Amino acid sequence: MANTIPTGVFIGVDTHKEVHAAAAISEVGAHLATTTIPANSKGYGVLEAWVGSMGAVLAFGIEGTGSYGAGLSRFLRERGHNVVEVNRPNRQLRHQKGKSDAVDAESAARAVLAGQATGRPKSGTGSVEMIRHLKIARDTAVKSRTQAMQTLKAIIVCSPDALREQLDPVRGKMTLLRRLAALRPGPLTSTLASAKATLRAIARRWLSLDAEIKQHDAHLETLTADRAPDLLEAHGMATGTAAEMLLLVGDNPERIHSEAAFAKLCGACPIPASSGKTNRHRLNRGGNRQANAALYRVVIVRMRAHQPTLDYVRRRTAEGKSKSEIIRCLKRYVAREIFGYLCAKPVLTNTATASP
Repeated sequence: MANTIPTGVFIGVDTHKEVHAAAAISEVGAHLATTTIPANSKGYGVLEAWVGSMGAVLAFGIEGTGSYGAGLSRFLRERGHNVVEVNRPNRQLRHQKGKSDAVDAESAARAVLAGQATGRPKSGTGSVEMIRHLKIARDTAVKSRTQAMQTLKAIIVCSPDALREQLDPVRGKMTLLRRLAALRPGPLTSTLASAKATLRAIARRWLSLDAEIKQHDAHLETLTADRAPDLLEAHGMATGTAAEMLLLVGDNPERIHSEAAFAKLCGACPIPASSGKTNRHRLNRGGNRQANAALYRVVIVRMRAHQPTLDYVRRRTAEGKSKSEIIRCLKRYVAREIFGYLCAKPVLTNTATASP
């Protein structure tokens, strides 16, 4: 019987900000070569030419496809290559083999060969990536606005008596902010003048951030409605919640193969914790915690004014379930419903009235 010579190769890439390290192994696990490329479009082309000289590339295993490896991942996907997302090597493996870029790249390739790494990276080329950019800008603006308001309150409390007595009778947040933004400190020759100058600067900053946030909200509402109009029609689904779900799925929802996998990404599925005669499950503390919090918000809204959910809560309470246990079950139902809107083929019926 003739021996079959392996011709396919697996490529592993350890990504960094300035350079990427790549390693090639054969389909039977033999180490072939390693190289280092600059982390730019020219380097990506060099890598593609390098691996092309070794044979048919079966898959690229890339670390950090959502950060340093995002550019390389997009480059390879656009050219039709099979790209797999690889997690960092576990601690035990690093203790055994040491740590270097070449070792990490080879470990990434072997993870793909062994079937340990199977996840598909987000494409990052569509409207969901636009939503992600705008949401980052909005979230940072909200954080800065909150800090500005906290600082204003602290300065008012410690301001000179004459200024504090003028501001104490003012009622309403926006009225106070406009009053502060219109202060005239004059020459900075006293603590009263410096306090007025500080309050005016921070109040104007707050108003500017508030206008920026409203602009981001308008853009997010438009993009989210265009991308997932049916999802926004679901009970308890606001724009921010829908945006979180879209960020979880990405621009290529086909990478999530089942609603169970979607629930696991949300951290809304139980984890087996059995041993010997003990058969039990524990809470899933992993997954995307922002998406998990979004599921929680939807459940809380539905527990107030959604009749199918209210009926479910009443039935499960009669069975002896606690409120927290019921919420966990409802989060799983909501995850299944959202999967139908975002990932499943449009043959599913509307589950908003069929499930809690």
